[in-house]
Amino acid sequence: MNTSRTDAAVQARRQATQEMLERLQTALAGAARDHTPLTVAALARTARVSRTFLYQNQQARALIEQANRANRPHPGVSNSGSRAQPAWKERALNSEDALAQAQREIRTQRTRIAELLGKIRDLEHDLPDGSLQRIVTENTTLKQHVRELTQDNQQLQERLTSARQNNRFMDKRIADLEAQLAPYLTTPPPR
Repeated sequence: MNTSRTDAAVQARRQATQEMLERLQTALAGAARDHTPLTVAALARTARVSRTFLYQNQQARALIEQANRANRPHPGVSNSGSRAQPAWKERALNSEDALAQAQREIRTQRTRIAELLGKIRDLEHDLPDGSLQRIVTENTTLKQHVRELTQDNQQLQERLTSARQNNRFMDKRIADLEAQLAPYLTTPPPR
């Protein structure tokens, strides 16, 4: 029984190692496609493996070395026709387009802000002297009046609730008294 557990553990470890190697190959292919430099830290992050695995596993080291050799320029080959140049050129053009669009948007927003500030200044400028203070005072007075009306409304609601409760109590009391009087009303009077 002990050997079957050991065999199962060894098999599980081999399967985990194989999965890590497959993730490493995927990360190396992505790095080659994107023309990103190969670093152990970046590969470990991308492949979701530890750096120790990359250093200690012979197959992982061989895969990294093979990828490094493939990425090195061969002697005597011109670097001007490199595959990476169009990708970087395209990224640079995309960045320039995004920057130009951001600058246009900022210009538009600044223009809109300036227009709104101008409207505010015009509104303030059209007011006669002292009217701003008068408007602020009226606003404060109206707010106080609203608070008073809210308090009065709340008091009236409480009174209404109390009156409804008293009415229900009185209806119940009247019904009880009618029930007590009912036998006397239905029997004939004594002769």
